[in-house]
Amino acid sequence: MGLRDSAALVVALLLAVACSGAVAYDPLDPNGNITIKWDVISWTPDGYVAMVTMSNYQMYRHIMAPGWTLGWSWAKKEVIWSIVGAQATEQGDCSKFKAGIPHCCKRTPAVVDLLPGVPYNQQIANCCKAGVVSAWGQDPAASVSAFQVSVGLAGTTNKTVKLPTNFTLAGPGPGYTCGPAKVVPSTVYFTPDHRRKTQALMTWTVTCTYSQQLASKFPSCCVSFSSFYNSTIVPCARCACGCGGGGHGGHGQQCIEGDSKRALSPGVNTPRKDGQALLQCTQHMCPIRVHWHVKLNYKDYWRAKIAITNFNYRMNYTQWTLVAQHPNLDNVTEVFSFQYKPLLPYGTINDTGMFYGLKFYNDLLMEAGPFGNVQSEVLMRKDARTFTFSQGWAFPRKIYFNGDECKMPPPDSYPYLPNSAHVAAPRAQAIAAASAILLLALLLVAA
Repeated sequence: MGLRDSAALVVALLLAVACSGAVAYDPLDPNGNITIKWDVISWTPDGYVAMVTMSNYQMYRHIMAPGWTLGWSWAKKEVIWSIVGAQATEQGDCSKFKAGIPHCCKRTPAVVDLLPGVPYNQQIANCCKAGVVSAWGQDPAASVSAFQVSVGLAGTTNKTVKLPTNFTLAGPGPGYTCGPAKVVPSTVYFTPDHRRKTQALMTWTVTCTYSQQLASKFPSCCVSFSSFYNSTIVPCARCACGCGGGGHGGHGQQCIEGDSKRALSPGVNTPRKDGQALLQCTQHMCPIRVHWHVKLNYKDYWRAKIAITNFNYRMNYTQWTLVAQHPNLDNVTEVFSFQYKPLLPYGTINDTGMFYGLKFYNDLLMEAGPFGNVQSEVLMRKDARTFTFSQGWAFPRKIYFNGDECKMPPPDSYPYLPNSAHVAAPRAQAIAAASAILLLALLLVAA
């Protein structure tokens, strides 16, 4: 194989990887994943009892209502005798059992979290949150979900247990891809007084990563721009989230006019079981729009305003997150009415930050309508070496809402800084002409 053929092969492989829907690498959260850990805590006559813990290590992508669904395939003919803190969505065919009917006999069970408020004898630590799991960067204490499962017709030793296969995770929709289960060193536990250590009898883990391309072929949000130095408002791109199929909606959903009677009718905000959105009719047809406005310029500081608007009548967003990438986020002085946390995906490069709502104040983004928006302002200190308003520098490079990258306007449409050179040119020409005339007059007088 010649050098040219080798180069062509490398390019083809890179294109194949880049275009694959299974790519789950997020450049702003390169280590983000959801890890599912199975700890065998005891053996039973025909199987084992395991504690299953789901840890969300993603910095800004959480699992929102209606919550996660975890599925897998049994390696043999295992059954689930019982679950504490969760439940299988289907029991399956358990007709061969005459007494002591299992909780689930399906070869491919699907497990969901329990709702808050279930009886205490059905609860376990970190369970029963309706499947809602916070992002690690937003609330580490709430980024864990767990349940305990008793498995029968399975191996009863480390050598005879067969690991489940084909793990799937819906969070709550598609987008996650899970790798195979891998046996790892057993988890170590400390007693409450920290004077004694115990460990699981066996531990295996499964890692799931998210791909926006797998979740949807369209973006779920878009970005618009404006500034104090230019009257132009750059809107979201037309059909930024798609405009095909199912009426006017980009994802196959229909839309209604914001001032129509239907928008005010009872039940318009009731979610559907299939999760189909009902959007307000717009040119961009996105459920979420993020607007970045360059508001004020001071001697040593400048201020930007961020507004998030919900156009989905059937969805409110709890514990929402907004991630922005901008070079001046390394010098944030104050954020008004939002929480802010710098993200450092590459160590010393501090150009990415996460905004999220204040608890019990604006951490809930309401459905489309008069209350379907949240907004804040950011005050940043200028760096004389880099700061400028020209060439669109004051606008973010990337915006993510709830972990999904938003569609940005095309770069050539950004509000431009008025060029004083073009304004000053005629004045300079007039001054030069007047000077020439004056000089000529003086010469004539002297003559």
